[in-house]
Amino acid sequence: MNFKNIYNSPCSYFVICSGSSKRQINAIGNNIEKLLLKKINLKAWSQEGKMSNWRLMDYADVVVHILQDETREHYKIEELWGDAIITKIE
Repeated sequence: MNFKNIYNSPCSYFVICSGSSKRQINAIGNNIEKLLLKKINLKAWSQEGKMSNWRLMDYADVVVHILQDETREHYKIEELWGDAIITKIE
């Protein structure tokens, strides 16, 4: 989700993805963490929810949400920001 043109947005981008289990969510998060550190030497400012059904990784201008399928369906984060530009990658 692109928030760059939204006044007072929490950041510039949300990256939202799903995993089918807590273990898969953690694996996705660990891979994101390793790749960003290796490729651009970027560390998360804050992280929440390791080994839970929703992991959040805050890189200040980009916030990554990794949710279990049911949790993503329940909260529907994409619908909370109707004026954001959403790009889906499948």
